[in-house]
Amino acid sequence: MVLFNELSEDCRGCFLTVSTASDRIKSMFYHAYNSYLDNAFPYDELRPLTCDGQDTWGSFSLTLIDALDTLLVLGNRTEFQRVASLLQDTVDFDIDVNASVFETNIRVVGGLLSAHLLAGRAGMELEPGWPCSGPLLRMAEDAARKLLPAFQTPTGMPYGTVNLLHGVSPTETPVTCTAGVGTFILEFAMLSRLTGDPTFENAARRALRALWKTRSDIGLVGNHIDILSKKWVAQDAGIGAGVDSYFEYLVKGAIMLQDEELLNMFQAYDQAIQNYTRFDDWYLWVQMHKGTVSMPVFQSLEAFWPGLQSLLGNLDSAVRTFQNYYSVWRQFGGLPEFYSIPQGYTVDKREGYPLRPELIESAMYLFRATGDHTYLQLGFDALESIERIAKTPCGYASVKDLRDHQLDNRMESFFLAETIKYLYLLFDPTHFLHGGGTEGDGSWEEGGDGGQCVLGAGGFIFNTEAHPLDPAALYCCSRHAQDHQELRDILLSLSQPDGRSKPPAKQTEDPPPNPSDSIALKPGEKRTPPLLSCPVQPFNARLSIFGQVFTDNT
Repeated sequence: MVLFNELSEDCRGCFLTVSTASDRIKSMFYHAYNSYLDNAFPYDELRPLTCDGQDTWGSFSLTLIDALDTLLVLGNRTEFQRVASLLQDTVDFDIDVNASVFETNIRVVGGLLSAHLLAGRAGMELEPGWPCSGPLLRMAEDAARKLLPAFQTPTGMPYGTVNLLHGVSPTETPVTCTAGVGTFILEFAMLSRLTGDPTFENAARRALRALWKTRSDIGLVGNHIDILSKKWVAQDAGIGAGVDSYFEYLVKGAIMLQDEELLNMFQAYDQAIQNYTRFDDWYLWVQMHKGTVSMPVFQSLEAFWPGLQSLLGNLDSAVRTFQNYYSVWRQFGGLPEFYSIPQGYTVDKREGYPLRPELIESAMYLFRATGDHTYLQLGFDALESIERIAKTPCGYASVKDLRDHQLDNRMESFFLAETIKYLYLLFDPTHFLHGGGTEGDGSWEEGGDGGQCVLGAGGFIFNTEAHPLDPAALYCCSRHAQDHQELRDILLSLSQPDGRSKPPAKQTEDPPPNPSDSIALKPGEKRTPPLLSCPVQPFNARLSIFGQVFTDNT
C-alpha cells in the first residue's frame, strides 16, 4: 500500500493512504447521495440545512441524472442499474418548464450520454447495436431536441432559456453569456454520431463559427453577447465565469473529434489571452477591444485553466498558475467566488464557496501529467475542508462565506457529478477512466453492429460537468456521409474496367434538419448493416496530441 508523506498540518502523523482517502471520499458521496434520495428526490436538488428538496434547473431529478455515472466510477454497478431504470420510468422532458439551455445540455444530455456509454461496463442488458441504440441514448436525444428551438436564430447562436414544451418565449432576452453559446460541441457531436442525425452537431458548429466571427481586433471575446445583433453587451474578457467552458470545449472538442479547426480557434484565443490577460501567472479581466485591465480578480471558476493547459502540454505555465490558486485555497479552506489579487482577500458579496470542483479537476490532470504529490496534498486538503466546514446531518452545504464558514441551504448537483468524482479519480491513478485495467478484466467492450468497434480502451473526454465521453463511440455508428462516399468512390473506380470513377456527390455542410430522421434503434428493432461501414482512421494525418490524430479534409 502506498503511503504519502506530504500531508496537511492537521494530518501529519495520520499517515493517510490512498485507500483511506478513497474510502472517505466514498463515504462523503453516499452521505450526500442517500440524503438526496431520502429527503429531496424527485426534486432537482437537496436543501441540506432543512432536509428537503427544491427544483432549480428544470424539474427532472437533476441530482440523480448528474450523479448516475459517479455511481459507476465508485464501482456501484447495482445502484447504477437501479437508477438508470428509475430515470427511464420517472423523468419526462415534455413539461411546461423554462430551462437553461446550457445547464440542461451539460448536466442532463451529458449525464445521460455518459451513462449510456458506460451501460455495458455497468452490466446492464444492452440493446442490439449498442452504443447506437439504448433507452438512455433515447432520453438524451429527447432532452437535446427540446433545446434545438433555442438555436433557430438568424445567427445560429442560441438563446439562453427555452421552454421544454413551447420553445423559446417571444419575450426571451437575446443576451446570453459566451459559454452559453460555445459549450455544446462535445454532447451534440456525440449525439449526432450515435444517432446518425447531424442536426445536433451542425447546430453546435454553427454557433461556434458565429461566435468566432465576433472576436475583437486583438483576438478576445467578451462575457455576454446579443445573439441577434451580434453586439457585445458585457465587454470584459477573461477565462472565468461566463466564458470558461467555451475555451474548454474548443480544446476537448479538438481532441475528441480530431478537429483541427477547433484547435486553431483555441490557439488563436490562447495567444491573445497570454498577451493581454496574464500577469505573474494570474489571469485578469481586461476590456476586450483595448486590453486594459477592468477587474484584477481571480474567480474560482478559472481554476479549470491549469488542467486544460496540461492537456496541451503547457505544464510549466499550468504548474505556476495552479500554485497561485492553491495559495488562495490554503488561505480560506476553499476558493471564494471572487478574490482580489491586489488586496489578497475576498471581494464583497462574493465570499462563498459552493463546493466547486475546478481546482480539484486541475489537480487530477496535473498529478496525471507530473506525478508530483503536491496535487495529492490539495486532495487531502479539500477532503478535510469539505468534511469540516460543509457537512451537515442531511448532506453537504454550500459555504455562504468562507471567512466565518456560514452555510447556505443548497447542495448543487455538481458536487456529486464533479467534485467527488474528480477527488476520487485524483487518488485512483489506475482507474478505468484513466486507461487503467488489464486484459481480461472487462476493460474493453465490443460495440456497434457485429461488434466492429472497441469501447472503453481509454482516452475518455470529460465534459464540463465531469461526464466522461468515450471517443471510440464516435466510430461505432454512423460515420460522416462524406467518409462513406469517398470509400465507395475509390472501390467503384477500382471496379470499373477503364479505371475511371464518377465524381463524388457534393456534400452540403449543413443539411436541412429533420428531427424525425434519427437512426437510434427502438426496442426490438434490428439494423441492416450498411455497406462499407469500416470504423477506420483515414490514412493521412497532420497533427497528433496525446495520441489523438487530427486529420485533414483531403
